[in-house]
Amino acid sequence: MESTSVDVRYAWSGTDDVAWSELGSGAPVLIGGWWMSHLAYDWAYPPFRSFVTAISRHRRVIRMDPPGSGFSRSRGETPGTLAPHVDAVAAVLDAAEVDQVTFLAGSSGCPVAVEFAARHPDRVRRLMLAGAYLDGAAVASAADRDALVDLVRRSWGVSSRVMSDIFYPDATPAQRRAYVAHQRSTATSSTAAAALEAVYQLDARESAAAVRAPTLVLHRRGDRAIRLALGVATAQAIPGAHLEVLDGNAHHPWHGDAEAFLRRAMAFDGLDETLVRLEPDLVGVGATDHRRAPASPISERELEVLLLVAQGRTDAQIAAELFLSVHTVHRHVANARTKLGVPSRAAAAAWAVAHAR
Repeated sequence: MESTSVDVRYAWSGTDDVAWSELGSGAPVLIGGWWMSHLAYDWAYPPFRSFVTAISRHRRVIRMDPPGSGFSRSRGETPGTLAPHVDAVAAVLDAAEVDQVTFLAGSSGCPVAVEFAARHPDRVRRLMLAGAYLDGAAVASAADRDALVDLVRRSWGVSSRVMSDIFYPDATPAQRRAYVAHQRSTATSSTAAAALEAVYQLDARESAAAVRAPTLVLHRRGDRAIRLALGVATAQAIPGAHLEVLDGNAHHPWHGDAEAFLRRAMAFDGLDETLVRLEPDLVGVGATDHRRAPASPISERELEVLLLVAQGRTDAQIAAELFLSVHTVHRHVANARTKLGVPSRAAAAAWAVAHAR
C-alpha cells in the first residue's frame, strides 16, 4: 500500500503561503485544487490516492492547496477573483523549479488553469480540464447558488450529504459514507461555504481565447455538478481545444470509471494509455471493488456523530448541525461507546475516523 504521509512545502505568492507537495518523477504534471482541497486529507482518501499514484508512476505530480484551502496560509477566505489563484500557481511552479508543466485541473480549478495559461503561455505545455466551466455564475441560478451556500454555512452535516449525491450519485452506501466523511475532514462549514462562494464568482471567459496550449476538455455526460453544456462551452471558447465526452455521472475524475479518464488524459500528455493502471481501492470505498464491507458495530447515525466529535465539535454544535437534541447526541455517543467497548468519547471518535475510510 502507498504511504499516506505527505511532505508539505510552502511557496510565497506575495500575499499567501501556498502549500504544495510532489510525488514521482518525469515530466511535471500540476494538479490544481478542487473545491476544498487539502493535501493531507485528499491523500488519505483512497480513490484520490489511487488516481494520483497512477499518474506518478510516469510523471512528477505536483499538488497544491489554493489560497484559503487546506494547508495554505491565507490572509482571508478562498479568493473569488482569479489573480490570487494565478499568483499561487506561479509561486508553486517557481518553488518546484518547474519552467513548463502539463496542467490537470478540474471544476473550479479550470477557470484558474485557463487564466494561468492565458497569462503565462510559456509555462503550460498542455492543458487538461475535467468537469470544466469558465463562468461560475452559469453553474446554477442565483437563487440556487445562494441557497446551497447558505445550507453549507448553516449545516455542514446535511449539506455534505447533499453534495455527495451531486458529486458521486452512483456511490454505494459505504462509498457515500467515506466521501461524506472525507468532505467534512477537509474544511469547517464556514471555510467550505466561503470556498463554494468563490466557485460561483470565478470567471475566465475573457481569457479563454488567449490560451495557446494544446487543450483537452474531458467531461462526463451525466455530470450533475457541472453540466455538460458548460464543458462544451469551455472547449468552444479555447482555440483548438478538443472535447471528449465520457460516460458516467461522477463529477470528480477519481470517482466512477477513473481508469478510462486517466487513459484519455495521459494519452493526451504523450503516454501510451495501455500503461495506465489503477490499483484497487480499499474495499467499500473505491469504484473498482463493490464487495460488501464488514458490517459496522455502530449505526450510520452514530458514526456520523462520532466523526463530528473527532473534529472537536461539542454536543451542542453537533446537535445544531444534525438537527438533533443535545440529549440525542449524548445518547448516540454513549450507545456507540457501549457497542465498541471503548472507555472514552475520544476513543470512540478515533475508531470512527479509522473506519470511515
